[in-house]
Amino acid sequence: MRDQPVFAVLLRWRRWTATLAHLAAFATAVTLAFGLRFDLHLPAHCLPHFFWALAIWPVSKLLAFELVGLNQGGWRYASVPDLLRIGFANLVGSLMGSAAIVALAPRGFPRSIYLLDLILCFLLTSGLRVAVRLVVEAASCSQGARAKSRTLIYGAGDAGVTLLREIRNNPSLPYAVVGFVDDEPDKKGLAVYGTKVLGAGEALRELVRRRGIETVLIAIPSANGPQMTRTLRLCQEAGVAYKTIPGLAEVIEGNGLARQIRDVAVEDLLGRNPVRLEEDQIRGKLQDNVVMVTGAAGSIGSELCRQIARYRPAAIVAFEIAESALFDLDREMRRTFPTLDFRPEIGSVQNPARLAEVFRQYSPSVVYHAAAYKHVPLMESNVFEAIENNVFGTYSVALAAAQHGVEDFVLISSDKAVRPANVMGATKRLAELVVLSLQNGRTRFVAVRFGNVLGSSGSVVPIFKQQIAAGGPVTVTHPEMRRFFMSIPEACQLVLQASAMGEGGQIFVLDMGEPVKIVDLAENLILLSGLRPDDDIKIEFSGIRPGEKLYEELSTLLEDTVPTSHEKIRIYMGNRLAAGDMANHLESLWEICERRDVGQLILALKEIVPDYSPSAYVLRRLLDTRARQAVGVTA
Repeated sequence: MRDQPVFAVLLRWRRWTATLAHLAAFATAVTLAFGLRFDLHLPAHCLPHFFWALAIWPVSKLLAFELVGLNQGGWRYASVPDLLRIGFANLVGSLMGSAAIVALAPRGFPRSIYLLDLILCFLLTSGLRVAVRLVVEAASCSQGARAKSRTLIYGAGDAGVTLLREIRNNPSLPYAVVGFVDDEPDKKGLAVYGTKVLGAGEALRELVRRRGIETVLIAIPSANGPQMTRTLRLCQEAGVAYKTIPGLAEVIEGNGLARQIRDVAVEDLLGRNPVRLEEDQIRGKLQDNVVMVTGAAGSIGSELCRQIARYRPAAIVAFEIAESALFDLDREMRRTFPTLDFRPEIGSVQNPARLAEVFRQYSPSVVYHAAAYKHVPLMESNVFEAIENNVFGTYSVALAAAQHGVEDFVLISSDKAVRPANVMGATKRLAELVVLSLQNGRTRFVAVRFGNVLGSSGSVVPIFKQQIAAGGPVTVTHPEMRRFFMSIPEACQLVLQASAMGEGGQIFVLDMGEPVKIVDLAENLILLSGLRPDDDIKIEFSGIRPGEKLYEELSTLLEDTVPTSHEKIRIYMGNRLAAGDMANHLESLWEICERRDVGQLILALKEIVPDYSPSAYVLRRLLDTRARQAVGVTA
């Protein structure tokens, strides 16, 4: 022990150290109180009073401090609540000691001593903690100061102040906070823990130049998308590195802000509010049940697996045709959730025999059907494959679920199912109709519609990132192209919430907020890469691709949906088909697919989904096919 630093020894014996320090403070307070009362000349007749006070007050106060829990150490984290507890303990200890003095000490005890001792004791015991905290923070600041980056915290609210405190308490963090930046004019010049608010965001460039700032930490977890974009541009113009703390939802689940400092992500620029979940309702559906996810290794499917695992299901059956992706997901889930019974199963949703085998083996209670072809231009060129996978694959899984007594079946649908202008959207709308037509038995069938998710395999974000890494240009189809966006975790959380609310036969529509211009998304991604749009990375417009619309819709009209108990989930009240009619349509579609007749397929889709408007690309392909057939007949 002799080789250990003094501070380490004190920390190891902190309870005894705290007790001895308190006793010394109590005794000093009594001595100073008598000294002040009698101008440092204590009369002989007051000596008994002094000794009685010195014997009683430290004991009574030590007992009060023990009852309040102030003898546990941890003074380096002293805060205002601690000072309130110290004041309360001092008051209780003084009252207890005063009662004993009145009962036991000789008469004529100076009454002013009671108040003087209370005040002095509070100042000494509080001062001890403040002094320890200042010494520790000074030592932390001096330790490794050369390696620390001169830093501004953008945001002097609660999050910024908490971040400053955590940085000071953690000497391993590479930040030396020079000051705050805040856009509220009233805060300029305000000092928080000795650190000043130096100005607003517009002054950032000058502050960076004058004070040699290397890093800006953005501490505005409640900022919306435009606010984050503006902050990002200010940092970019100032030529300084920047990082952020997560949004409110992540802050709540995290273990301190400083540990969650990360690079600004494109999700931060959406400004999405945290998702409110009815945890008990979702847990009632998933806990101790076997849950099956199709398309489990895809962007949505894999995140569904992660979110479902939080609710402790009996098992998760991950059904997927892509072997390598499923292998990677299996390894991740076993590492992240070691106690979870995770069952990866290879298979195609178009194979009824394999589906029946898996359903018999595991008897799932809940099925999330996320397997689908999603790329619009590809499906315009592969219409039969789109039908076979998105429609007949969905029908096979839904039918197997009904036959094997599944309680809840959830179809992951798309905003492209609304007034579809492409084959992919038409197949997703048809899949919805297929699923709802089976709602006549034990299984509750529902569908959940939402728009694009950032970072998914079908999203523009990975494509933009690749183009930026290659030096550009970034290609956007049209300057007015808009899409709804949300993050993958948010989408999956709302899917779980909607499925827990489902009673069967419903199409849930998620609130996607305001649509985002794709060109704005591209510019923000370029900014996040530390580059300047059009100067460092060019943006080029390539033209609308086959089957694309300028604007996507989540429902045909607002009147077509009704609200639910959740503010981000509505129910679509559109038309549906009876089971007999759907069976006839499916039989006809199957025969058309076997004949590979594009014309008949488009007509059949149009008949089942009347608001489907085939794209010019498909119509041209149809005319070309008819022309070739006519030439063949003539020949």
